[in-house]
Amino acid sequence: MVRELMSLTFWKGLALKYGALALALNAFIEAIFFPIPPDILLITLSSINPKEALFYSFVATLFSTLGGVFGYYLGYLGGRPLAEKFFGKEKVNRVHRLYESYESLIILLAGFTPLPYKVFTITSGVLFASLWKLVVFSLLGRGLRFFTEGALFFFFGSRINTFVMENLNTIFIGIGAVLLVVFLAYRRLKKGVLP
Repeated sequence: MVRELMSLTFWKGLALKYGALALALNAFIEAIFFPIPPDILLITLSSINPKEALFYSFVATLFSTLGGVFGYYLGYLGGRPLAEKFFGKEKVNRVHRLYESYESLIILLAGFTPLPYKVFTITSGVLFASLWKLVVFSLLGRGLRFFTEGALFFFFGSRINTFVMENLNTIFIGIGAVLLVVFLAYRRLKKGVLP
């Protein structure tokens, strides 16, 4: 049963049978613990019905963000004592200070790039990071990712499927790297380090 739940074929079949409901479930649980990203169902559904691709993008963005909030509360309610037990209070505090300085960027990049989004939603809770920043930057990062995929299908139809499957992660990583460099340069400029 567990192997079946982890199967892409199973989830694609679920998407074909239940459509946006299966996508919503997948997006929600993937933001907490599940390994199969909602992109697979989003692409499957968008390829079959390109005119609904932007709606599917909205569903994936909304439920992924809601799952992120749930993951945040899992970390918030029980993660800190565990982290301190395994790593020590001082190390956790040090990571907290570092995370706090970059949390907006971290959540944006985790939502946008293939980084494991779930790790950062739970970590945000463990470190008592800002919930509103998690929500705002999850909506931005996840939305940018899923609406880019949806828009490609909406405008180009199912013929874009191969391009999306083969190239989109590379494009997202590249854009994520550019965002990171721009953000770090901005911070250095703001602190007066750059001329």
